[in-house]
Amino acid sequence: MISEHAIVSPKSSIGKGTHIWHWVQVREGAVIGAECVLAKGVYIDADVQIGDRVKIQNNASLFHGVTIEDGVFIGPHACFTNDKVPRAINADGTLKGAEDWKVSKTLVRKGASIGANATILPGITIGEHAMVGAGSVVTKDVEAYAKVVGNPARKIGVMPREHC
Repeated sequence: MISEHAIVSPKSSIGKGTHIWHWVQVREGAVIGAECVLAKGVYIDADVQIGDRVKIQNNASLFHGVTIEDGVFIGPHACFTNDKVPRAINADGTLKGAEDWKVSKTLVRKGASIGANATILPGITIGEHAMVGAGSVVTKDVEAYAKVVGNPARKIGVMPREHC
């Protein structure tokens, strides 16, 4: 199901049973797996890879270089960044173009959860079944099953395997 108000590039791939709601934008080269839910206002940048049974809540933004594995939850307004030194212009004052960007890859492993308003800095890996608390700013890798919160995000515990 794709809302008539969504903008989905014909050069993207959408898996069977995926629901794409109002005002979602999916760019060229994006791959979205089966049985996913992309809620209102989600932005999926070019070439982003999303596994099966992923839930992405309202107004989350996933930029170029992001890979999401199966069964991940991404809370509302979560933002994945992709450039460690973002600038609008080059050193000579010219506007940066696509060839001027240095994209850093970000990976979210199977079953992880990202809380509302969390910001994931570029080049990060979030481990399987990890839990990132709402409003956290993730500045370094998160190990599997870890529970992290704060700015910068710090480990405060471990997710019990029976809750994963």
